[in-house]
Formats: sequence, structure tokens, C-alpha cells
Amino acid sequence: MNRKSGFDNEKYIKEQTKEILERVERFDNKLYLEFGGKLLYDYHAARVLPGYDPNVKMRLIRELKNKADILLCIFAGDIERKKIRADFGITYDSDAMKLIDDLRAWDIEVLGVVITRFDHQPAATLFKNKLERRNIKVFTHYFTKGYPTDVDLIVSDEGYGINEYIPTEKPLVIVTGPGPGSGKMATCLSQLYHDHRRGTKSGYAKFETFPIWNLPLKHPVNVAYEAATADIRDFNLIDPFHIEAYGKAAVNYNRDVEVFPVLKRILEKITGGKAFYRSPTDMGVNRAGFAITDDEITVEAAKQELIRRYFRYRCEYAMGFADKETVQRVELFVEDFDLKPTDRRVVGPARQAAIDGQALSKGNEGIYCGAAIELSDGTIVTGNNSPLLHAASGLIIHAVKHLADIPEKIKLLPPAITDAVRNLKTEVLNEKSVSLDLEEALIALSISAITNPAAQLAMEKLQELRNREMHMTHIPSPGDEAGLRRLGVNLTTDPNFATKDLFIN
Repeated sequence: MNRKSGFDNEKYIKEQTKEILERVERFDNKLYLEFGGKLLYDYHAARVLPGYDPNVKMRLIRELKNKADILLCIFAGDIERKKIRADFGITYDSDAMKLIDDLRAWDIEVLGVVITRFDHQPAATLFKNKLERRNIKVFTHYFTKGYPTDVDLIVSDEGYGINEYIPTEKPLVIVTGPGPGSGKMATCLSQLYHDHRRGTKSGYAKFETFPIWNLPLKHPVNVAYEAATADIRDFNLIDPFHIEAYGKAAVNYNRDVEVFPVLKRILEKITGGKAFYRSPTDMGVNRAGFAITDDEITVEAAKQELIRRYFRYRCEYAMGFADKETVQRVELFVEDFDLKPTDRRVVGPARQAAIDGQALSKGNEGIYCGAAIELSDGTIVTGNNSPLLHAASGLIIHAVKHLADIPEKIKLLPPAITDAVRNLKTEVLNEKSVSLDLEEALIALSISAITNPAAQLAMEKLQELRNREMHMTHIPSPGDEAGLRRLGVNLTTDPNFATKDLFIN
């Protein structure tokens, strides 16, 4: 259904801009801001904070662009092992290049790319060459000797001093990266070291959207963050340093709390004085909690995100990407809030669609997949696989026909077109499957739209499926997954495979 808004983007931008600029002034107008989370397309935040603009951070940066340089960090090891950003299905190095393009589309230039923990890895070197030959500045930073225990070595010419200094001109330097462990903090501290040796009394701060420090520890929005990072074992806790310093509870997460004593000593060593911060929460500038306008709406949205994560990790476990402990952690989160998988409205109808497909098959062998999508008016449309279409393809066709008020008996995909696509698959490309996955079905629909007004009307309704909730009873094929990602649906699936084949092209 159409979700009510529970978040005020304009208030957020106003509060966040003010907080960041005040922090810049505290450090003699030179601040390195470690920018966590996603700059663009922050769909997790948009799901748990209804009304949150997935690109609001970019709007914030645009407000600050005359005062900010941007550095993009990427860990050489992530390049080497081809780590994937799950929501786009692309590697971190590709995501870094995409981010540069996206920033340019917002009329924002990146000062340079920092490859962290660089050790001349072949893939990282190739990435460096590729960027430099496209006139992107690339800096290489190395593993910090002595980290995390030997502060004297860390803050020395053999520690941070060995890293290449990055000249910056503007008072704010935003240091970001495609994911956790990109080396953002080390880059900030390395710059601080060089600045202070040059007589510039720069400072450091951290910007993370989650966990939201002024929400309760067990608020579903904060628990949803724990679920999102269950695979890297992050967990939230009450910041003990903040309690000791101010007698007030504030929520932070384990890595920030664990590293704080070391970070405080490093900052004191660099500056030669007492550290500005008394707690890891002090380091943060996040104001997201102050822009929440309806807690009840965000609570419900975050609970739904917990169920989505439950399905996602169960599928990743089936595919070998996640371990049992990750699945068990998210199962506990779901149980803590007395949630069931079927509390996600599209799950039951999708499973029933699979049962109905099996019944209609009249005993024919095969695996029957069901799918369901909830439209903006709350209507749930279902579909299942057939000799002609994958379940995802059938569902999307049913959904756009419903949105366009096209009668069921009107065919959007004439046999002449579908037969041509199937012949291409089997006769030319030597594929075994003749039914059309979603990408193929959408191509067939676009061809049909040339001569079929009903198909053209249906095509125009595809954009109304963005951000709609969808569930499938089986893990989608690559063509289905790519098509659904481009349509922008919020997909979950049961951890079942649609075929017994081990290799799927």
C-alpha cells in the first residue's frame, strides 16, 4: 500500500548541514568527515524510514559542495576478491566508478580515489591504471604499521607518514567509500597526521546514519541495522564512554566503541594535546533521529525490513554466501518482535500461487514457482511459471495489465514474438529453457508495443511497480533478478531453487 511518510527530508538537510558546518568551525576550518553508508540509492534507509529520500545525502553534499572536497576510498582486497554490492549486483570497483559518474551527474567532482591497504595487488594495480588513464587522481595508502596497539609507531613516519599526502583546498573533506572496511578512518587520520606536521590543526568527525544514537537500543530501526550487518557481526550497544562522560544513554555500534580508546590515543598523539572527544558518540554528526516525524510508521517499516533480511540471509545461506550463525542471528531478531514470515503480506499469496500452479498442471512433473506483488492501492497480484513464462515474467505481465485495466483475455505477447524469442534461445543460443525470463519478457513486450496499443499502455505502467513489495517462492534466475532490480521492486524469496541444475547461465 502507499506508505505514509515518517521522515522530513528538508528538516534533515537543514539540521545536518548546520551540525557539519559547526563541527568544521571547531577545528580551525579543516575537518575530515568519515562518511559512512551509501551516498546514493540508500534503499535500506528509505525502507526503514518511510519518506526518506534515498539520495538525500547527495542533496546534502550539493548544499555543501562549495565548501567540500570529496575523497573516495576503496580497499585493495575488495578489488582483488571482486566483492559485490548486493543491491546493484556489481563489484566494489565498478561501484566506485559508478559513484564518480553519479557525482558528476549532480555536478560534483571527486578530488581523487584512495586505494587503501595497497600492496601492488594485480587487480588493484589494474584498477589504478584504468582510473589514471581516464584522468582520475589515484592515491595509494598502505597497511598501517603497529595498528592498533603501537600508537607511537602508528603516529610516525613509518606509520601514517608512509602514506601519500593528499592536498585539499576546501574546509570540509568528505571521505567516503563503497562499503564497510574501505579504509575511510585510516585515510582521515593519515591526513590529520600530515596536516598537523604542516601546522594545520585539522579535525576528524564521523557521519553514519545507523544506528540512530538518540533512538532506544532495541528500537526496530536500530535492530534493522543489526540485521543488515549480521554477516559482518556488527551489533548495537549503549555507548559506555558516553554514559561515563555525560550520564546519558546513546546508542552506538561495537566497532566504534571497541576502537575508541585507540582512536582517542591516536588523536592525542597527533595533536599533542587532549582529544576533543569523550565518547564515540561525540565523534558523530548524525541528525537523522531528529527528522523522524512519525515513530509508529517507522517502527512498522523497520519490522518489515527485519522480515526481508530474514528471507535474504536464508537464500544467501542456501547459495553458500552466508553462514548458519548469520541466519540464526536474524531469526532471533524476528522472534524478538514476535514476527512471522507471513507477516509480510505478499508471502502467503505467492506460496498459494505455487500450489495453484501445481494443481493446474494436472500432475505434470516440474517445479512450480509462485510470485506475488502488492500494488500501491493494496491489491495483491499473483502469478506462477508456465511453459511460456517464468513466474516473475507472468506476475509482472499480470500486474501491469491490472494497473492498465486491460481485460485478461487480451494478449500482450503475441505468439509471433514469443516464438521468435524462444527460437533464438534454443536454435541460435543453444539454451535449454524455452520459457521467457523477465528481461526477455520485457523485451518481447516492448516489441509488441510497436503495433499493440494495449501493450504500449502496459509498458507505461511498469514504472508504477517501483518500490512495491514482491515475494517469490524460488530464487530467481539471473534474467529475472536483473529485470526485477531494474524495475526497483523490494523482492524477497524463499530459499528454494527453481531447477535441479547446478549451473545456471
